[in-house]
Amino acid sequence: MAEESTEGRETGEGVPDDRRDGLAVRLSEVARTLHEQGDAQETLDAIVRAAVGTIPGACDAGVMTVVSRRKVDTVAMTGELPGLVDQVQYETGQGPCLTALFDQRVVSVPDVVAEERWPDFAARVRELDVASMLSFQLYVAGDDLGALNLYAPVTEAFDEESEHVGSLFASHAAVALAAAQERDHLAESVHTRDLIGQAKGILMERHKITADQAFALLVRGSQHTNTKVRDLAEQLVRTGELSPPPGRRR
Repeated sequence: MAEESTEGRETGEGVPDDRRDGLAVRLSEVARTLHEQGDAQETLDAIVRAAVGTIPGACDAGVMTVVSRRKVDTVAMTGELPGLVDQVQYETGQGPCLTALFDQRVVSVPDVVAEERWPDFAARVRELDVASMLSFQLYVAGDDLGALNLYAPVTEAFDEESEHVGSLFASHAAVALAAAQERDHLAESVHTRDLIGQAKGILMERHKITADQAFALLVRGSQHTNTKVRDLAEQLVRTGELSPPPGRRR
């Protein structure tokens, strides 16, 4: 009996072996590229660009975020379309991206105009060049959330493979974004420490006091002006004045 050929044999998610291997290589390249970005915003921009080149059917991509479960914003997009579609969702309070953020990990919309789950959104989006969408919950960190959203100008642009590849892509993107955000936080912490150190040095020299006494002065100034110690230190280093201008008080 002839030996059965394994070329193109389907396994797992119903994707042929050779295509699965190619996908693994592509996702590894994507992960490496995302991790090479300098900061969180560069990583977000790289995520939307890579999503269009990786997930079948995607012509545009965007990332929507929610901070403290209140402030919703589109923080990265490949072109104008994602921002226009998202604006409709902000104004109507409904849509696939918002649903992916708060309720479901994956939301597929084969025909945007015929969609019945979000009637106000569907009615408004008819004027835009989008016929199908696919959204993935990207991360949930306390009260902060993020979603990766894909757009296509034709109906039923996204299939099961799109959802499978997109879910894997979103997992890689979430890890890379978390690492970039951690780098940003670390860099900001170092910068804040340096600012406070410089401000303490100025006060020590000016008033001939110890480091602890200088820091106590900063804390009292912060309380008196309702200003963060970091902002007060920055103002002192930049201008030599301990009190911030009125616009910086909070």
